[in-house]
Amino acid sequence: MHHSPTLYSEEIFRDHRGTIASFNSLDLSSFKRTYFITHPNTAIVRAWQGHQYEAKLFKVVKGAFAVGFVQIDDFQNPSTDLKADYQILTEDRNEFLLIPKGYANGLKALQENSTIQVFSDFHLEESINEKIRFSPDNWLNWNNLNL
Repeated sequence: MHHSPTLYSEEIFRDHRGTIASFNSLDLSSFKRTYFITHPNTAIVRAWQGHQYEAKLFKVVKGAFAVGFVQIDDFQNPSTDLKADYQILTEDRNEFLLIPKGYANGLKALQENSTIQVFSDFHLEESINEKIRFSPDNWLNWNNLNL
């Protein structure tokens, strides 16, 4: 498994029959479930969810999202000066963002009614035991992203 966030872009094959967009370098074998999150507006910030043991994979299916991530130094009492980063994912750029275990992640829609698909390498029962939340005000200014 990767130790830092990884962006996967589509591989395109075209011929007279049409186009195939694939992600052959993305190994989905460890993922056990998927779900969709829709933000009705761009004011909502869903952050930060800590995942000490769980990896997440994100794919925008409608609209656009800023997906934030920060590597957590101490899940009981994280430093306030950790360096967070973010990736813009859009339905037009066919990309997946893998955030490995050991990170917290957050989401903010950049267009109304945007939907993001999330894959988890934990079953729901396992994931419920890892409910680690941090304030959305930590580490990233969600209202002042460099878009």
